[in-house]
Amino acid sequence: MRRKILILLPLCLMALAAVWAAAAGDASDPLASLSYLTGVFTNKVDAAVDDRLDRANLTGNTPAAPVGAASWTESRLKRDDILQAVTGDGVLLLAGSGQVSYASGAVVDVTDGTVLSSGGSLAVRHRYLVAEDTAADFTVTSKTAVVDWQGACTLRESISVDYNAMAQALKAMHLFQGSYTGYGQGFDLEVAPTRLQALIMFIRVLGEESEALAWNGSCPFRDVQAGTNGARYVGYAYEKGYTNGYSATEFRPSSPVNARQYTEFILRALGYSSAANTDLSDALARAQSAGLLTEGEAAMLQRDPFLRAELVYISYYALEVQVAGTGLTLAQRLMDKGVFTQFERDAAPQVLNWRL
Repeated sequence: MRRKILILLPLCLMALAAVWAAAAGDASDPLASLSYLTGVFTNKVDAAVDDRLDRANLTGNTPAAPVGAASWTESRLKRDDILQAVTGDGVLLLAGSGQVSYASGAVVDVTDGTVLSSGGSLAVRHRYLVAEDTAADFTVTSKTAVVDWQGACTLRESISVDYNAMAQALKAMHLFQGSYTGYGQGFDLEVAPTRLQALIMFIRVLGEESEALAWNGSCPFRDVQAGTNGARYVGYAYEKGYTNGYSATEFRPSSPVNARQYTEFILRALGYSSAANTDLSDALARAQSAGLLTEGEAAMLQRDPFLRAELVYISYYALEVQVAGTGLTLAQRLMDKGVFTQFERDAAPQVLNWRL
């Protein structure tokens, strides 16, 4: 039954969604309760699907109608990308932020049984359905987002900075990996990076990840679990003098890292600073002098929350910066160390140069 519902749900909505559009509902005066959605409404959909299946002769052994409209597509999107949706289409925001706009009709928040007004913000993990005689635009308002969509949606791409493509390019060059998050390729570009994640990226852009993972010393910090890869990264970096802990016994691996701290890591990888420098107040200014950041990028990092998207941004453009005293860019140095090949770099997703 559920498969049949998914196949013909857009058609049934055209017959049933007039209820949604005709009633005025909001968070304080819900259009329909959740129990209504999961009970009466679902029963009506079941009955409508059965009726349409019978009339279309889609029961028994007859092949079902194409299910493309019923399947879900996951997409990594960027700021100002727009999903244009019509009656029966579904949208589910998994990460990031967005809003909906439409001239008439209704967009139903199926999760809590209300109508989302035009101009309203999408709630993460809420499923939205476009009601009868409605054309709606779902617009990404964060730098990156992960969206599941179902139906006849079309994507109108913006020309905003493509952090997603940068992450894919770095992954192709073995410099960035996803987490265990089950969506958005595990990139987690919408969350703040931790001290441990920043340190791992630093070791990768040094071209020393294999050495770190082979390290078998004793990590001095009690808040880093012994025997894990995290302990190897931290212990290796501490032994090499790349990083210091918060104290003699604490590293605080899960604490967030800020833009100045991560920029300082990259400056060290490029040979423009060292762990002996503990004053990071001018890190962004020094990054401009080294050619790592533009003035606009430094201003953005000073202004915006520091997320994994920005970590990716700094790392990606660092590849074109010359390593101090070598005459080589960071990318050339990493290729010389065998971290990635020229073929892998050429095959990586291309990113338009939209530097601030």
